[in-house]
Amino acid sequence: MKTSRTLLAIASLMLVCAASGQDKIPSATVQTMNGQKVNANTWNNDGKPMIVNFWATWCAPCKRELSAIADVYDDWQEETGVKLMAVSIDDTRSMARVAPYVNGQAWDFEVYMDPNADLKRAMNVNNIPHTFLVDGSGQIVWQHNNYQPGDEIELYKKVKELAGK
Repeated sequence: MKTSRTLLAIASLMLVCAASGQDKIPSATVQTMNGQKVNANTWNNDGKPMIVNFWATWCAPCKRELSAIADVYDDWQEETGVKLMAVSIDDTRSMARVAPYVNGQAWDFEVYMDPNADLKRAMNVNNIPHTFLVDGSGQIVWQHNNYQPGDEIELYKKVKELAGK
C-alpha cells in the first residue's frame, strides 16, 4: 500500500513537472477547415482565456465533450470572452471525415486540423480528448485528459477564475 502511494505521488509530481515545462502554445503548423496553414503560436484572444482541445472524428468521448461545450459555449463567451480552438488529430487517412462531421454540428468555435500531428507532438498529447486552458498572456495554466460528463463544468470554473468572474 505504501509503495502504491509513493508511486502515485511520483507520477503526480512527474505530471505537474511535465505540465509546467510547457509554458506557451508552441510553434507548429495546423490547417483551418479551408486548408489555410496557421502557426498555432499566433493564436490569441486579446488577453482573454483560450481553450485548446485535441479531438478526432473516431473518438466518441471527444465528440461528447465538444458537443457538451457547444451547448453552453455562447454563454461562456458572453460571460468570460473565452475562445475555443478544437484541433482534430485525424491523420491523412481520416482527415476527409472532419469537415462533413463539423459541418453537421452546431459548433460556434474554431476548428483546426493537425494531420501531421505537429502540434500534438509539440504539446505532448498522448491521449484524447486532451484539453488545455491558456490564460490571457498565452501561458498554459491547466490541462485535462479524457472526458466524463460534467468535466466541462470543472473547465468552466477554471475559465471563470482566469477571467476574474
